[in-house]
Amino acid sequence: MKTSINVLVIDDNKSVINNAKEYFSSHAVINIVKAINNGKEGLDYIINHNKEFDLILMDIIMPEIDGISILEEMKKQNINKNVIVLTSYKKETTIKMVSQFDVDYYMIKPIDNNVLEKRILQIINSPEEKEQKSNKVELEISKLLHSLGIPSHIKGYQYIRESVYMMYENPDMIGGITKSIYPEIAIRFDTTASRVERAIRHAIEVSWSRGDYDLMEELFGHSVDYDRSKPTNSEFIATLADNLRLKKDIVFA
Repeated sequence: MKTSINVLVIDDNKSVINNAKEYFSSHAVINIVKAINNGKEGLDYIINHNKEFDLILMDIIMPEIDGISILEEMKKQNINKNVIVLTSYKKETTIKMVSQFDVDYYMIKPIDNNVLEKRILQIINSPEEKEQKSNKVELEISKLLHSLGIPSHIKGYQYIRESVYMMYENPDMIGGITKSIYPEIAIRFDTTASRVERAIRHAIEVSWSRGDYDLMEELFGHSVDYDRSKPTNSEFIATLADNLRLKKDIVFA
């Protein structure tokens, strides 16, 4: 595990910078080495001081040079750094543009610093261990989805699998499926949040017509008994994620 993670923040929102500085001021591992509120100055620092930081927290809309231009220039100059994009700008065309670059994560403002801390540590530390755990979790999710009658060739299967994993990793997302999960899935699969929502709904409808009834009753309880009424997308995803968390000590050890 890396004992020191140096972070560069590029954001014209002073509140974001101040909150990050305050939150990580006494952190044992994560250190904000530089905070810049101008895109051009941020790019100059990246080019001239790229050995002084491990990860970049970066907004998209900034003075002089925007975040996408910074990512483009980093790619041209072969500057490979871990990047987390922080933004309140959710226009789907912009999200698609960001997805063309090798960013590690995309977070919608306002940012929960507890979640940000987890993502930084996950991105930097123990990538092999993280990958092994991820593979185990994804395998269990796939087993659940197949037992629930969702065929792997439909788009909703992939979207649900990703969504369940995200909520398994971050239970706080249960109230933010529309604002957080759908946009993130849209980025990963180069589509729109509305299409993600519709595909997940279709997959649940398929599940309800062909899935294992006993398993449905076990997972969703009385919602299955009342005319086989279907849970919402959020309920479906949250229930599967919760099921995985309950047995994680057995399956993912």
